[in-house]
Amino acid sequence: MTSFDDLLSQVPVAQIADKLGVDQATATTAIGAAIPVLLGGFQAKASNPDAASELEGEIAKQPAGLLDGGVDLEQVDVSNGHQIVDQTFGAEKNTVMSALGNVGDSKVTQDLMAKLLPMLAPIVLAYLGKKVLGGGGGAATDTAASSGGGGGLGDILGSLLGGATSGGKASGGLGDVLGDALGKNAGNVLGSVLGGLLGGKK
Repeated sequence: MTSFDDLLSQVPVAQIADKLGVDQATATTAIGAAIPVLLGGFQAKASNPDAASELEGEIAKQPAGLLDGGVDLEQVDVSNGHQIVDQTFGAEKNTVMSALGNVGDSKVTQDLMAKLLPMLAPIVLAYLGKKVLGGGGGAATDTAASSGGGGGLGDILGSLLGGATSGGKASGGLGDVLGDALGKNAGNVLGSVLGGLLGGKK
């Protein structure tokens, strides 16, 4: 099953908290805010045929067994994660990090998010790869992803973004999705940034 909660369950919260030097509650808040933003960035890329092929290439590079038996953070290629974040947000990266540093928890800073996103990006892409390829007891609805220019991938991303709210619709409401995840001010900033990525890469 493809769901936001399923994706969250793959993330090694305790290991990430340890690595970042924060408590698990802070790590959970930061992760819950960061993943919808990554998904929004990936959705912007998937909507553009040229960028979609680059995204699919990054998905293919993730180790096939990364999610098997639970993610070990030591197996996550964080340097590749930095590259993914740079490619996804481009010139808007600092704006994204700044908005993520305003999620309402004083311990969740811009610097912490800058360290967290590269840890999460390979995990999220490995999860998408598993769903796109239907690997490991795959979902029948995901087989369409292997044909076409990322249509199936776009559907999976839309479903995950929709699940980032309490069953809300992602389509046409990225700012609302992020507002629910981050708080309205940060959500509005990131909704505009990612909306620009979506609109500017048609």
